[in-house]
Amino acid sequence: MNERQREYFRAKLLAWKDEILRESKVTLQTLQEENVNLPDLADRASSETDRAVELRARDRQRKLISKIDAALQRIEDNTYGYCEETGEPISLKRLEARPIATLSVEAQERHEKREKIYRDE
Repeated sequence: MNERQREYFRAKLLAWKDEILRESKVTLQTLQEENVNLPDLADRASSETDRAVELRARDRQRKLISKIDAALQRIEDNTYGYCEETGEPISLKRLEARPIATLSVEAQERHEKREKIYRDE
């Protein structure tokens, strides 16, 4: 991967991280501003369910941030874009679709097959 491509993916990852952090701030503000003491039990239950779903989504995004940070670190140490399992380059199409990818398509498929086998046992 050349320097121009690394810079492209660095910018893409940083923009993605910034977007997630912005959305998280908005969510926190919204949750703090909401009035949780709704008089109607059904409304309160619905509101609590919505909050739980939103918090789960934010937790998934928090985990995603650590993966983005790891990808940025791989860019810094020139290992970004190479499969952790085989050492082969990961296709640019795959990185475009999933910039945090650590495995090539073939290695990811093998990993998922092994996971399915162990899950089924």
